[in-house]
Amino acid sequence: MPPLTPSALRKQIASGETAPLYMLVGDDDAEKASVAAEFTEVVEEGLRAFNVDRLYGGDTKVDDLLEVTATLPMMAPRRVVLVLEAEKLLIPKKDSKAAEAEQERLEEFLKDPPPHATTVFVCGDLDMRRRGVKQLLKAAHVVDCGTIGDSADAEHWVKVRAARIGAPLDAAAARALVARTGLDIRRLRAGLDRLALYAMGQPAITIDDVREAVPPGPDVQENFGIANAIQRNDAAEALHQLSLALDSGAVPFFIMGQIRLAAERLPATRVRAGIEAVFRTDLALKSSGGDPRVLLERLVVELCATRRSS
Repeated sequence: MPPLTPSALRKQIASGETAPLYMLVGDDDAEKASVAAEFTEVVEEGLRAFNVDRLYGGDTKVDDLLEVTATLPMMAPRRVVLVLEAEKLLIPKKDSKAAEAEQERLEEFLKDPPPHATTVFVCGDLDMRRRGVKQLLKAAHVVDCGTIGDSADAEHWVKVRAARIGAPLDAAAARALVARTGLDIRRLRAGLDRLALYAMGQPAITIDDVREAVPPGPDVQENFGIANAIQRNDAAEALHQLSLALDSGAVPFFIMGQIRLAAERLPATRVRAGIEAVFRTDLALKSSGGDPRVLLERLVVELCATRRSS
């Protein structure tokens, strides 16, 4: 089954239309636990005590899993079963006839899971040679919890986590934090935690707080996406990414490097015009020939227009 992005998973959870099997993987244990907890939202809060089960792979036998998932939900459309440390259930502790029989029962379960239950395997290190692991990979939606696909997904992640920890982050500050840290989930979490401490007691956390409290990551320039948006001839997205970069405190001359890269990748017949536009803007920036934001915005639009005319 094809991998599922975290954003696509959240849409399924929000709709209540979850599949029978999910497999959460990744090196970030905190994020896997956070994503697993989101599955409980499928069940109304007052009914979770009856319809949400948490099992631990090291303490659970396959028959325990079969019994729990076979139980019909009470006054709810689905039962949610979270299997934490699932690798300990998927990989037998020792080879024996009993262990082999147990694994066969697990494989049969994975081939035909109860339709009324959503079973979530939260996995640590796995031996991909094991039959049970191979069967789960084939049957379940696999979600990489250590990867954020794009800036929109990162902003959603920031907003959800900020609400959980009581950090009053406004939308502009969330965008600035993403631009400041990039898409690395550990850096995002560290930046948000740092920001929450810095602005503790404030009624709102602003862009200025982000600039003061969160240092830009070493690869943040690669995550603004300005050059990629220009390559796609997407002026609106390029302007959005430019705004994120500037709001996060990026220096205009620093941003020019990305835009120059995009100009160099224009179609051969238009490269010269694109490079000339970059040099013209660079000179204006160095000679205080206008507001840097306006100059850069004009350059981005000009490069996208250059692509349309090629």
